[in-house]
Amino acid sequence: MTSKIRVGVIFGGRSGEHEVSVRSARSVIDAADPEKYELVPLAINRDGRWLSPAESTTLLPEPTRLKLSQVGGAAAGDTALVVDPSRGGLLRQESDGGRRAEQRLDLVFPVMHGTYGEDGTIQGLLEMAGVPYVGCGVLASSCGMDKVTMKTLFRHAGLPMCKYVWFLRHEWEESPAAVRERVSGGIGYPCFVKPANLGSSVGISRAVDDESLVRAINLAARYDRKIIVEEGLDAREIECAVMGNDEPEASQPGEYVVHDEQAKFLDYTEKYSSTGHVEFVVPAPIPARLARRIREMSARAFKAVDGAGFARVDFFLRRDNNRLLINELNTIPGLTDVSGFPKMWEASGIPFREVIDRLVKLAFERHAEKSRNLTSL
Repeated sequence: MTSKIRVGVIFGGRSGEHEVSVRSARSVIDAADPEKYELVPLAINRDGRWLSPAESTTLLPEPTRLKLSQVGGAAAGDTALVVDPSRGGLLRQESDGGRRAEQRLDLVFPVMHGTYGEDGTIQGLLEMAGVPYVGCGVLASSCGMDKVTMKTLFRHAGLPMCKYVWFLRHEWEESPAAVRERVSGGIGYPCFVKPANLGSSVGISRAVDDESLVRAINLAARYDRKIIVEEGLDAREIECAVMGNDEPEASQPGEYVVHDEQAKFLDYTEKYSSTGHVEFVVPAPIPARLARRIREMSARAFKAVDGAGFARVDFFLRRDNNRLLINELNTIPGLTDVSGFPKMWEASGIPFREVIDRLVKLAFERHAEKSRNLTSL
């Protein structure tokens, strides 16, 4: 009988998206085939402390904990992670009646959104450990996390975008009047103010005048030293999921449809709660030709950042002229029960369980290619 693949699911973290990460981890654990994988939950708490698998399960809901106990995924007792490439990468080191037992992780599935997880930091650790992992590498992760760098790469790839300006927190603190002038003169109102290195709509505000701009910048500056301001568009918000390495494939696009005009934009609450104000519709109600263009642009964006594994690409479709603009790319998209990524692949004929299988295969392929490069040195 073929042994199961031992997969460490890393989630939580110090980011403002900690809770979304926990929900994504739950979805991955619930959907993964228990006949193929031994799942080892590895949570990082809000203070940055790594938890043992037993501690990590306490962050998950009861049905998920039950599944882990049934398939033998969570280890009890004192457990630590050891990074040792000479012994096969990341190791679980567990106490066993006073003795130390070691178990190697075959693969890691990082499900950490935002800073300290989606920005290349955890990927760098896994690269040093020499362990295969799901998703983008260090470069793509860091570029995809920083919206300013990401947009620079998009521009180089010839992808159309909305107008934007960016500045550093110290510029705002030292010369607020000059920053307000840059925004009002270069972007105008309404506009959206965002931390450059965060996701899930955390820290984002809509500004309609100088007063609300000040509040919005102060909020964004709590989350990041770099702030980006984008023009406010009357536009439909469309997403597309991508999977692959060198030859990425794109899913059917989906669209967020607003049913309550008081929902000014897709903030954290609207994305991750069941308020009923917003519905994610897939396939998006758009012409087939436009859907093909969205898929083509998504693949181009993925290649522009040197993506691997998976990503979600977000677009604006302007209502006044039907012009399609790329907004951003997320290298570890939300995988919760209300997230668009699983739903778009489901509508494209690939259920989430199979998506996980493909992501694991892509991770092993990417790792094998990198190992081949190292052996040739």
